[in-house]
Amino acid sequence: MIENKKNNALVVIQLTGGNDFMNTVVPYTNEHYYDARKTIVIKPDHVIPINDTLAFHESASPLKNLYDEGKVSIVQGIGYPNSNRSHFRGMDIWHTCEPDKLGTEGWLGLAIREMDPKQENVLTGINIGRGLPRAMSVIGVPVTSIGDIDKYGVMNDVEKLHIRDKSIQAFKNIYGQAIGTGPVNEYIGKTGLEILKGADMLADVVDSYSSSVEYGDNPIAKSLRDVARIYLANLGTRIFYTEHGGYDYHANEMLLHPGLLTDLSRAISDFMDDLEKHNAADNIAILIFTEFGRRMRDNGSGTDHGSGGGAFVIGKNVKGGLYAEYPSLIPTNWEHGEDLKHTFDFRGLYATILEQWLGVEAKPIVRKHFEQLEPFLNVRRIQDE
Repeated sequence: MIENKKNNALVVIQLTGGNDFMNTVVPYTNEHYYDARKTIVIKPDHVIPINDTLAFHESASPLKNLYDEGKVSIVQGIGYPNSNRSHFRGMDIWHTCEPDKLGTEGWLGLAIREMDPKQENVLTGINIGRGLPRAMSVIGVPVTSIGDIDKYGVMNDVEKLHIRDKSIQAFKNIYGQAIGTGPVNEYIGKTGLEILKGADMLADVVDSYSSSVEYGDNPIAKSLRDVARIYLANLGTRIFYTEHGGYDYHANEMLLHPGLLTDLSRAISDFMDDLEKHNAADNIAILIFTEFGRRMRDNGSGTDHGSGGGAFVIGKNVKGGLYAEYPSLIPTNWEHGEDLKHTFDFRGLYATILEQWLGVEAKPIVRKHFEQLEPFLNVRRIQDE
C-alpha cells in the first residue's frame, strides 16, 4: 500500500499526434540513429547533452535546466505490446488502459471517483480545453471543462449555454463512433458534464490571481497559466488535463518540431516558476505523454507513426533522472523491422503516479499489477500485510 497523498495534484499534458521522442531525447552519439535518420535528424551540435549517449534537443533548453535541477524524470521506451498506430485507437488505449478492447472508463475519471466518492466537488477534475478527454470520462463522475477562463468570465448566460452545448457536441463527435451513442448519451445524461456549474465556480479565479511571471503567447502557455490560476485559488482540484497539439508531423518535422518543443518547455518552466513564486510547488506534479513514438527511418520530410516513445514526470518533489531503458537502436532489434521496441509499460507509470503521488489504488484502474518506478521524493511505502 501507499501512503495517501491527500493534497497532491497532477497536471497531465497530452502531446497530441505522436511526439518524436528520438528527436526530443536524442541518442546523439549512436551510429544507428544517424544511419536510420538521413534527413530528420538532430546533429550533435544542436543538442544539449545529458550524458555521453543522450541529449535534449536544443529547443528544449528550459526543460534541460529543470532536469539539471533534479525536477525532470525521463521515462524511456514507454509503450505497450503490439502498439496501435491509429491516432484515435492509440490515444484511446492510453486513456482507458484497455489495449485489447474498447474501454468505456477513463483512468483519471476512475481516480477522481476514488478521490471524491461522494461527488462533493465538481472541480476535483478540470480539463482546460474544448470537450472532455476520454481519460476523464466515467459515468457518474462530474468533471469541469473550460476552454478560456478570461472569456468565460465576461459571458452572459446564453453564451455560456452555447459553450456548454458545443463542448457536449465535441464529446459526442469524438467518442460516439467509437463506443456508441448509447454510452455517450448515458454519460452526458448522468453527469451533465457539470460544465456550467464548475465553470461558474471559476469566475473569481482571474481576479484573485496575480503573478510576475509572463507566460508565452501560445496555447500551451495559456493553458498552464490557467492551471496555475485555478490551483493557486485552492479550490480542491486534484487532476488538471490539457493538451498540446501539432505533433503529427509526417512532413516538415524539422521546421515544426523545434517550435513545439520551445513552446512546451518554456511553458512548463514558467509554470514551475509561477508555483515557486507563490510557494505552491511542493504538491503538484506534471505528466507529459503522447500516444506513440515515430518510426526509426524518416520519410524524407517527416516521420511516420511508430512505437517506443517517451514520457516525462516533472515537479519539485520528483527525483530527476533517466528511468527504464532507452530502446535498442540496433536494426535487428527493431519492432516489425522499423519501430523502437517499448521497454516499459505505460500502465506501470500510471500505477506509479496513482499510488505514489495521488494515493489511489492502481490495480482496479490499470487492470492488473505492473512494475512501478520510483520517481518521487519522500514516498513512504507501507508494506502489505
